[in-house]
Amino acid sequence: MAQFIRIYEENPNPKEIKKVVDVLKRGGLVIFPTDTVYALGCDINNNKALERIARIKGVKLEKAKLSFICHDLSNLSDHVRQIGTSTFKILKRALPGPYTFILPGSKSLPSVFKKKKEVGIRIPNNNITLEIVKALGNPLVSTSIRDEDEILEYTTDPELILEKWKNLVDLVIDGGYGGNEGSTIVDLSGDEPLVIREGKGSLDIF
Repeated sequence: MAQFIRIYEENPNPKEIKKVVDVLKRGGLVIFPTDTVYALGCDINNNKALERIARIKGVKLEKAKLSFICHDLSNLSDHVRQIGTSTFKILKRALPGPYTFILPGSKSLPSVFKKKKEVGIRIPNNNITLEIVKALGNPLVSTSIRDEDEILEYTTDPELILEKWKNLVDLVIDGGYGGNEGSTIVDLSGDEPLVIREGKGSLDIF
């Protein structure tokens, strides 16, 4: 059964963050809060963990729609081809924040993502997530956890999330109640920003 750890966003406890990172480094799957909804994630460099997420989603890994959660923009070139100044300015304005940006993938992506022409990049405005990624030393690969209930698209209560996912993942973080609105998805791989899905993030920044 999954571990259940309470972490406070205002001041994440380094010992608890280390527990999460240890699980991720062992190839574990973790459910964590973001600035939008709770998400399921793993270490970008662990292929077995990535395969587990794909199995849970019921898709082949190369077809899974997954986002890379980064700590900041400093290592963007590890995962994204060179981008123009105007694109970088949008990223600087919007992040950290409730956006997923689709950007052209670089050739240095991990082997399982080599065929991906684009990647989704997230830097959530959530201290728990950012501290985990910082301590891990590389991005998390993540996907939102959805609810089967069509009206209630996302589960917001960590205890209910644990009840549903306890046999599928290795650790669930209780970071308080989550949101029920996903990130705004914007494709920046072309000449102009293209809004794929309007979510929590305001469109006024474009």
